Amino acid sequence: MKAIIHILFLSALLASCSKSGDTVNVQELNRQFIDAWNNKNGDKIISYLADDVQFLQGSTHFKGKTEVAKRWVQETLPTLSDLKTNVVSSGTDDRTAYEAGTFSVDVLPGSPEQPHGFGEGNYMLLWKKADDNNWKLSYAQLEDLPVQAKNQ
Repeated sequence: MKAIIHILFLSALLASCSKSGDTVNVQELNRQFIDAWNNKNGDKIISYLADDVQFLQGSTHFKGKTEVAKRWVQETLPTLSDLKTNVVSSGTDDRTAYEAGTFSVDVLPGSPEQPHGFGEGNYMLLWKKADDNNWKLSYAQLEDLPVQAKNQ
């Protein structure tokens, strides 16, 4: 019994002395990112991207802020609305943060005669703390199901 008390005391002491780091609330980062998507604020979305960001969706792979901004953000943003996520897993330390889960989104028609669509799938977003201490999206991966016509 005495040994257990010593172990608990030592564990508490080590935990209190260890550096807690400057962790971030990854859910808050992702909320801000998703709010920017839903408000169609492309400049704000792009400001969250790291210079070496990577985006994967199926066999599509974009690398670098310029390519990801153009081919994912600017080309996709006008076609989506009401992005929602459901967090399944997340974690942080003092330099990285990730969140993974499922998403759903309304897909806007390309022309008036086309129906609205509904998309859903899995996502993973990885954030890294940049040298300037700002958190930047470093990696985004989407695995989506085929878009379905939305009942209106």
